[in-house]
Amino acid sequence: MFFNSCGFLNYYNSNNENSVDEALTTKYSIVFVIHGDGDYLYHDSHGKKHTSDNEILKKAKRIAKQNPEAEVFIFHQKPKKNRLFIFPIKDGEFFYYRNGKPIANKLYWRGQEQRYYDNEVELYEKYKVQAQHDVSKIFLYFGHEIPGNSLPGYDASYPERIFSINNFANGLNKFIQNSSKFDLIILSTCYGGTPYTIGKLTSYAKLIIASPENLHLSHFDILSLERLDLNYLKKDTHAFAVKFAYNAFERLSESVNTAISIAVYDAAIVNEYISSVNKYNDSDIISYEENSTVTMSKTERCDCFEIPNFRLPGISNGVNVFYRSPLFGRAKNKINHSGWECLKIIEVKDN
Repeated sequence: MFFNSCGFLNYYNSNNENSVDEALTTKYSIVFVIHGDGDYLYHDSHGKKHTSDNEILKKAKRIAKQNPEAEVFIFHQKPKKNRLFIFPIKDGEFFYYRNGKPIANKLYWRGQEQRYYDNEVELYEKYKVQAQHDVSKIFLYFGHEIPGNSLPGYDASYPERIFSINNFANGLNKFIQNSSKFDLIILSTCYGGTPYTIGKLTSYAKLIIASPENLHLSHFDILSLERLDLNYLKKDTHAFAVKFAYNAFERLSESVNTAISIAVYDAAIVNEYISSVNKYNDSDIISYEENSTVTMSKTERCDCFEIPNFRLPGISNGVNVFYRSPLFGRAKNKINHSGWECLKIIEVKDN
């Protein structure tokens, strides 16, 4: 353990980094990307202020320490700040744990241009166990809803930068490169369960967990990731994903009165449904196509099952849904959810 010339703490053990023994005992690889460059402030029942990205960071570190057979990468994307109001400070922080032990903690630049995840991937490639065999790979993203369209404003510090599900998917591609897909992607954002969004992710994951609804505080409970050597039994990824989704659903059910919907999508199965609805972008429905001419103020979100073109026989194939209707409002009597969220056009914008 040492402090570098900038005063930042680094952990390093020259005897075990990337050694054969470490590679053989690393059975799980977990990547956290925590977006914190936005408004994530909330107050608890006692009026105490919290920021949800920092709360997730604490839990991610706890999970990293409690996984003796895993390597864990944590990327915290923070707001841009200047020292003495002039000198910019690096706006990303990276943590790497292996077998429950901290190996590295570094500040890095998130990147000032339109490219996303280049610097994160560089750190990932530098520290990951190279000779991995039969490793289960999990990727988690925490942040606000990822736009379907290429829109500016996602990063508060860089309001001109555009970000969309395409940018996110391209970043995933950089992480996997020529290796196999992630076994599981957990998209902890609002309205992640759309045919368009899930369709963009199926190339990079075998299973995806997302919420078709508004997600309270934009995060799932992640304590199911503790001790994967005990909870990820027989490396049955589907069983683990369903368990994770159910536990997150139960935790939210205890604390919120709004609608709760968490779904597990089997990429190999849902692609058939996604392909069958991608062609629809008429005057009745949109599903986040990039060429949409409809403004958010003239649409409303709905269960895709409510729209005839999307109400197909295979809509539920490959989807496990945990749903509870809101305790108030016009949807309080809704019993089921298809697991897919769409936008219904109310009024078309004049050209």
